[in-house]
Amino acid sequence: MTDRTDRGNRPVELTVRGLILGVAITLVFTAANVYLGLKVGLTFASSIPAAVISMAVLRLVKNATIEENNIVQTVASAAGTLSSIIFVLPGLVMVGWWTHFPFWPSFGICAVGGILGVMYTIPLRRAMVVDSPLPYPEGVAAAEVLKVGSGSRTGTVKETNAGLFSVIGGSLLSFGFALLVAMRLLASEVVAFFRIGPIATGCGTSLSLALFGAGHLVGLSVGLGILVGLIIAWGFATPILTVLHPLPGSAADVAGSIWRTQVRFVGAGTIGVAAIWTLIKLARPIWLGLLATFRRPLSLKRNNGAVPRTERDMPIRLVGLICLASIVPLVILITGFLSGTPLQEKSLLLTITGVVYILLVGFLVASVCGYMAGLIGASNSPLSGVGILAIIGAALVIMTMAQPVTGAGNSSALVAFSLFVTAIVFSVATISNDNLQDLKTGQLVNATPWRQQTALIVGVLAGALVIPPILDLLNHAYGFAGAPHAAAVSSRPLPAPQATLISALAKGVLEGRLEWGLISIGALVGLILIVIDESLGKAGLIRLPPLASGIGIYLPVTTTTPIVLGAIGGWLYERSVAGRSYAPVAKRLGVLLASGLIVGESLFGVLLAGLIVASNNASPLAVVGDNFDSTALVLGGIGFIVVVLAMYFAMARTARWVSVSSNES
Repeated sequence: MTDRTDRGNRPVELTVRGLILGVAITLVFTAANVYLGLKVGLTFASSIPAAVISMAVLRLVKNATIEENNIVQTVASAAGTLSSIIFVLPGLVMVGWWTHFPFWPSFGICAVGGILGVMYTIPLRRAMVVDSPLPYPEGVAAAEVLKVGSGSRTGTVKETNAGLFSVIGGSLLSFGFALLVAMRLLASEVVAFFRIGPIATGCGTSLSLALFGAGHLVGLSVGLGILVGLIIAWGFATPILTVLHPLPGSAADVAGSIWRTQVRFVGAGTIGVAAIWTLIKLARPIWLGLLATFRRPLSLKRNNGAVPRTERDMPIRLVGLICLASIVPLVILITGFLSGTPLQEKSLLLTITGVVYILLVGFLVASVCGYMAGLIGASNSPLSGVGILAIIGAALVIMTMAQPVTGAGNSSALVAFSLFVTAIVFSVATISNDNLQDLKTGQLVNATPWRQQTALIVGVLAGALVIPPILDLLNHAYGFAGAPHAAAVSSRPLPAPQATLISALAKGVLEGRLEWGLISIGALVGLILIVIDESLGKAGLIRLPPLASGIGIYLPVTTTTPIVLGAIGGWLYERSVAGRSYAPVAKRLGVLLASGLIVGESLFGVLLAGLIVASNNASPLAVVGDNFDSTALVLGGIGFIVVVLAMYFAMARTARWVSVSSNES
């Protein structure tokens, strides 16, 4: 399985050391992604920082190749992407069905769904990667980083070192800033709620370098789309609804309550319509791609064509066998989940329903998510929208099939079962969203597809091993907003926004109390935003993705504002270096710095969770009391601005130094 020579044009590629390094990086990035996703509803693509770390480590080995580095980033990115399962899985704790995350069921959900995600996208590789005009922005960026790092010129070596410095430096910056926040020396957010007559609303931002870095990565178009959602939520929807539904209390209490109980459902409707629009746009290219993929083996056989190394996928028969074999663990998972519940008597019907839904809908979402990754990148893909559609579909199917025979009194059990089935489908979605992006990177660096596909399976298994214990740790340290015992765990539970929404939708469908009116208003808003976005696209202007606007409506203002600031800050930074000889290097270093900002703060959050659990203290690192809050607010705001300006200035100077050094060499 491991090639260590160039005989037969086979470079060193799928190696034990590469797999071990990929798994080691996985531990770091998966933990960071789980925490970030539960806190703000966003995850980050780990391909580029994983590639940089891999090149720095494997450069110490003589026969390391660009293909081997690609395998490392493939393993790490697969596991990091699988962490998006936190958009659904915490729902089982939120609805009170689980009190913790049992390891084997949680592992099975991630592993079986993830492997199906790999299998389902293998037949799509040629149509969506090789013969497709899809840009794959993150896949191409990862390939460029690998190419730079594999060069032998002095300049490329210096850029690789500078890239590693950017990732580590960004991580240390955000780690240190988060540490000062945990010590309460700096404020965590700046928020203001106010009244104008009967109207109540608010604005604010968290002082989070991780969210600022996420904004840099998503780019200006997505950032402005989120800004539009913020304006809709807090400039129109919340003020109007506070007038229509007046409540007693302070401006913060009234505006916060209206946003949580009403405005978020408007955002859900917008996200749902945006996801459906994406499905409609992708239907034809996906169908044509599938036809082309299945016709190619027949064409090669007729023409006696030899398949070159860089075109060899995992055999389609093996893919089919693995998909069929997955039925066994799916049956075990579902029957195990139903055992000892009010639904146990109907386990046969529910198991068949669940398995069929997972296999069929899983293939559909694999196609859609793979295409979306090619179109806008894995980080920007609307996985939340896919999750919303999947939970509504699962709830409707299960209600139609099972409720007549189980009775309406078992709605809570049916809600939990819908979430369980959707979690497996969502695992398929997350990996298929990442798989084709990684295969695009592999195509650009002349990798062997079947070896990459094997590495993806390793990454899935590594992520599935890591995610359950991290989820359990964070659940015991912080709890999840809306969970039955969250208030007893922490005064500031993790919001887990997507899991909250998906749980609410499942309850709404199966218990007949979904806010269809507010969702319909959101759907209308989504339609208007789609028309605006398409018009901007035809006019050649910057687009405002409707899904991003839906996220801006749905997520808390303190979460989305720093993302907008990061998107604008990244755009200004790239404009400031545009036209300079070192502009390409500066842009790449900016991406790596932003990735580091996310990693550092996220890892600190995981470590802090461990301290909270060990000490049974919600603020174990605090060194000052409440009387320091006003000073911390000023210091936090000034410190945040100074750090952002300093790090961009440092990146520009570093890029100029790398460029000058390369020219002198």
